[in-house]
Amino acid sequence: MTDQQSHRRPVLELQNVHKAFAGLVAVEDFSLDLHAGEIVALVGDNGAGKSTLVKMISGVHAPTSGTIRLDGEDVSFADASVARSRGIEVVYQDLALADQQPVYMNMFLGREAVRGPLHLLDRKTMIEQTQTLVDELDVRIPSARAIIRDLSGGQRQGVAIARATRWAKKLILLDEPTAALGVAETDKVEKIITTLKERDIAILIISHSLDQVFRLSDRICVLRRGVQIGVRETAATDKNEIVSMITGVS
Repeated sequence: MTDQQSHRRPVLELQNVHKAFAGLVAVEDFSLDLHAGEIVALVGDNGAGKSTLVKMISGVHAPTSGTIRLDGEDVSFADASVARSRGIEVVYQDLALADQQPVYMNMFLGREAVRGPLHLLDRKTMIEQTQTLVDELDVRIPSARAIIRDLSGGQRQGVAIARATRWAKKLILLDEPTAALGVAETDKVEKIITTLKERDIAILIISHSLDQVFRLSDRICVLRRGVQIGVRETAATDKNEIVSMITGVS
């Protein structure tokens, strides 16, 4: 975290967040803040509680106890649509794209631009705005009119991240964004993520790849079996320490 960020109010604050399902603890006493223009990586083995945390931040699950603040305001999201209305977007590994639709319709999925008293789809506006955004983020697709099913995995992931960028005002949550991609496509997606940071968006990324975590993140937060083990400045730690924190083996 930079000195400038440390003096700014965090975009997101989690304080003593706890989540249990039918008595089974998924996340225990978790606290973290996240600033604009910062990438924090959330790491841990399967079952560590990472996805549960993302779902609490994005309104899918409500915390059993604890506090979530957005720009200093306590928030409690009734569902994911409320979180989206507050500027929080999530990109899941399965992308949630409509394969039969063109890129521009996916960009505005559920939030289509309309015109006139009959509320006709304003395709021209959606195409223009989509093309502008994918160009800015260097998402290399044939055009905004391309059909999703015709794109590569990396291109689809780029579209999903671009859509999140289009609507995110505060925070983007990335859940294993490159897990299914090859080396070249992973590199392209990582460049897009770096561009998001430059746009002063706060980013929380779950990744199984420590190489990726060390390339992208400013800080690393480690979970083990639902317990927060610690947070480290990426520049001040190494893979050996993070693996030790993840596994509990020194």
